[in-house]
Amino acid sequence: MTKPPVTLETARLVLRIPLIPDAAIIFQKYTRDEEVTKFLIWRPHQNVTTTKKFIRRCIRNWKEEGAFPWIIVRKSDDKIVGMYEIRIEGFRADIGYVFAHEFWGFGYATEATKAVLQWALVQENIYRVWATCDIENLASARVLEKSGMQREGILRRYLVHPNISDEPRDCFCYSMVK
Repeated sequence: MTKPPVTLETARLVLRIPLIPDAAIIFQKYTRDEEVTKFLIWRPHQNVTTTKKFIRRCIRNWKEEGAFPWIIVRKSDDKIVGMYEIRIEGFRADIGYVFAHEFWGFGYATEATKAVLQWALVQENIYRVWATCDIENLASARVLEKSGMQREGILRRYLVHPNISDEPRDCFCYSMVK
């Protein structure tokens, strides 16, 4: 199986494996934030213990090679700005991300996405990288478009975004292929 590097760097960011000590900052910055988690597939964390369990699962995923989550750190001040994940299945990889609200609008999501896409599509066995976002999540749709991905269409009733509805919602599907 193809395994991504434990760190990826861009001009302004470092993507690295999450660590348990990151949990308190992650909880404070975004896992408890209802606005940040609105379009995610998990509910806001109610306490830092939940975030620690999440980080433990992230670390375990790297070891088991089921998914590869990175914490995103800004180089200029070492602040955690969000998280990125790539899941590789055969010749396909799907991606997802979350950013703390205070770091929206700075181009960090696009910068990180371009780096992950660049890494993935030079791998010999990865031919397709794809992502979905809720059809109301226009900011995320714009990030994927600015990163060079193409909208393929709408996946009807594809994902439950529990912070909006308990029913599956329509999602845009984006991809980049080689």
